[in-house]
Amino acid sequence: MSWRRFYAVLVARNREFIRDRAALGWNILFPVLIVAGFAFAFSGKPPDQYKVGVYTASQDPAAMLDQAARHQPFFRTEYIQFIPLTNLATAITKVERHQLDMLYDLDRQRYWINSQSAKGYLLERVLHGAGPPAAGATPSRETVSGREIRYVDWVISGVLGMNMMFSALFGVGYVIVRYRKNGVLKRLHATPLTALEFLAAQVVSRLWLILAITGGVYVGANLFIDFSMFGSYWNLLLVATLGAISMISLSLMVAARVRSEELAGGLLNVLSWPMMFLSEVWFSLEGAHPLMRQLAEIFPLTHVTSAARAIMLDGAGLWDITPQLATLALMSLVFLVLGSRLFRWQ
Repeated sequence: MSWRRFYAVLVARNREFIRDRAALGWNILFPVLIVAGFAFAFSGKPPDQYKVGVYTASQDPAAMLDQAARHQPFFRTEYIQFIPLTNLATAITKVERHQLDMLYDLDRQRYWINSQSAKGYLLERVLHGAGPPAAGATPSRETVSGREIRYVDWVISGVLGMNMMFSALFGVGYVIVRYRKNGVLKRLHATPLTALEFLAAQVVSRLWLILAITGGVYVGANLFIDFSMFGSYWNLLLVATLGAISMISLSLMVAARVRSEELAGGLLNVLSWPMMFLSEVWFSLEGAHPLMRQLAEIFPLTHVTSAARAIMLDGAGLWDITPQLATLALMSLVFLVLGSRLFRWQ
């Protein structure tokens, strides 16, 4: 591999993108408008919706919840979503962050509410008003406190991840197909440039542009909105870097042989739209059908969003997000290998 040829292609691709002012402006303006819009729309009173986490150490928490509903009237209350959980520490943190309005421990008959949550207060009254369990045991009360997580705090990681996804998929895959259609790749193939040098330059060029734009948008929006951040910015940068590489690699695999811009656009849309709706960008899949949650795991954006939210909202450390980092690294490797093997100049 010649670093001189790699650097020449890298500089040329960077200049091409920066000189395209429309594309550059859209990459910066779009996420800012989305974040500002959601900050304004959800700055008032949140919608009436109650979520109660139900913890049990049982291997089948859903079955335990069904059994509890037969013996305790509270779990048959309408208009309350009961979510089975198996990690007590994580569930308590969600009560602190106002992501759950109440947490009920079936094993020890106790419950947690946030002392600063109006929803938790109302659910506690509903719990006592519904009557004790059939066994007659009265649940004990525990309280936690913590800063409320606004919807804009929750959605920012998904919006920035979505912007990274579109920039990676269409900014790399679509461009390579256009090069192939216009004969640019054919001319480059006549030079000493190798496929590895060309693809590496595309990855590095798009990677630093994505990180620079995403970081700039986050810092600028944070000055006005003041996002919640309980973890490390270095860990967040690592997640963004691995996530961007995985999505760039995915676009390279799609564009490896495609010659038509229309087909490339269709394939990229087939990937991006399900990823946008199933990767918890706009809404949480907690309590959704298990099949939907399993399907979401195949998308790199899902792991980027979940790891970024864990860092920002729960203060997760590097060890806590290791599964997401390992998955993103494995996806990147698989996509890059397949993309390089399938790549054709013409």
